[in-house]
Amino acid sequence: MADNASEIVAVATGNAHKLVEIETILGAALPGVRFASWKEFGDFEDPEETGTTFAENALIKARASVAATGYASVADDSGLVVDALDGAPGVYSARYAGVHGDDAANNEKLLANLDGVEETRRTARFVSVVALVYPDGRELVGEGTCEGMIGFAGRGSHGFGYDPLFLPSDTPGKTMAELMPEEKNAISHRFHALESLCAQLAASSDGEV
Repeated sequence: MADNASEIVAVATGNAHKLVEIETILGAALPGVRFASWKEFGDFEDPEETGTTFAENALIKARASVAATGYASVADDSGLVVDALDGAPGVYSARYAGVHGDDAANNEKLLANLDGVEETRRTARFVSVVALVYPDGRELVGEGTCEGMIGFAGRGSHGFGYDPLFLPSDTPGKTMAELMPEEKNAISHRFHALESLCAQLAASSDGEV
């Protein structure tokens, strides 16, 4: 770990995929900064995500990370919003089937709940909100979406979560899980949220951690 606290941003996630995406994209706006997973700082209990929106939950996690580590912290809250299901699974995406992070069960439940829904009505979007919170209380929030459709069966071995079922509008015929990391990073909801955050950093003095 770097000796200089100004060179470190804590990332409030244990998800290696998210850490790589955040580091790859946000790192361009914060040169010289090392993004360190929460795991590097010890065993911290995940804060209870009591928010009713992605923004509220992202800020809950980022603030908790600052309190636990003392470092500027980035946290993401993201999920899938399906129009035919009135916005579900939404903020409950990671625990849709009851157990947090059970991707297979979540995908199975999603398909079951969309059983009989015709292709044209399976519109959906991934939503991501990324919060950057500083120890001095400054807060920046970026939001992004990725529009698409829900398929009838999973395809692809890349990505995680609902990626095997999600067909982005930007990559016709391919699920998110069939895209290579660089292809996904170029269109993903998290990319757009981080891009928004990068623009805010560039337009302010907050580019210094």
